[in-house]
Amino acid sequence: MLKKERYREFVNYFSTHNPDAQTELNYRNPYELLVAVILSAQCTDKRINQVTPTLFERFPDVESLAASNPEEVFTYIRSVSYPNNKAKHLVGMAQKLLSEFSSEVPEKIEDLIKLPGVGRKTANVISSVVFHQPAMAVDTHVFRVSNRLGLTSNATTPLAVEKQLVQYLPKDTIAIAHHWLILHGRYICLARKPKCEECPITHMCRYFEKTHKTLSIDISANKSEEPDVLDIKDTGNPNLRKLIKRL
Repeated sequence: MLKKERYREFVNYFSTHNPDAQTELNYRNPYELLVAVILSAQCTDKRINQVTPTLFERFPDVESLAASNPEEVFTYIRSVSYPNNKAKHLVGMAQKLLSEFSSEVPEKIEDLIKLPGVGRKTANVISSVVFHQPAMAVDTHVFRVSNRLGLTSNATTPLAVEKQLVQYLPKDTIAIAHHWLILHGRYICLARKPKCEECPITHMCRYFEKTHKTLSIDISANKSEEPDVLDIKDTGNPNLRKLIKRL
């Protein structure tokens, strides 16, 4: 299947079956989403959603967070990954928003990445979710799934994946495609053992094509070849003889 065909099948399937895909992080405004995304680095959305209610109760806005300190913030986020660093990032982010952006979350990627704790992935999430821009945030799920499906080729960095996805996806689907890829990676195309038997898009998946083809060849080869029973028995290996009997 050609790459353009894969993209067409990808968009057609998910636009039909998951047209309203969105982030699983709970938030009520741009400030809360920014905090949640910073916290979600190398941590599950489920865990972040458990932490943020009490965090936002104590720090409901940029001003209250900027007036705090990392030590206090740490007590609210201790159960997430890298809580010490993230506590420092959150306070620093709030202080910078207060001093340079009038407490407003900026729209431009180049402004967002100036904030402590905000890299290109986080900036793209805010740009696409809050401001509805055609930005593609590449996390581990997006990186893995786009490669397995065959949407990317020889893309060894998140930026390379981002560029290829933005190049081939229709502009009006880029923002939601980020969620399609994440959700597919989170629930179906798992890192260690993808659930290919449950996957509805194996017909367009390069990974499935390769693994299924290999499996078919192996099965055909096993059926067509008769084991040399006499030679194996002659080795005197009792374990091999037991194996032959089972076969």
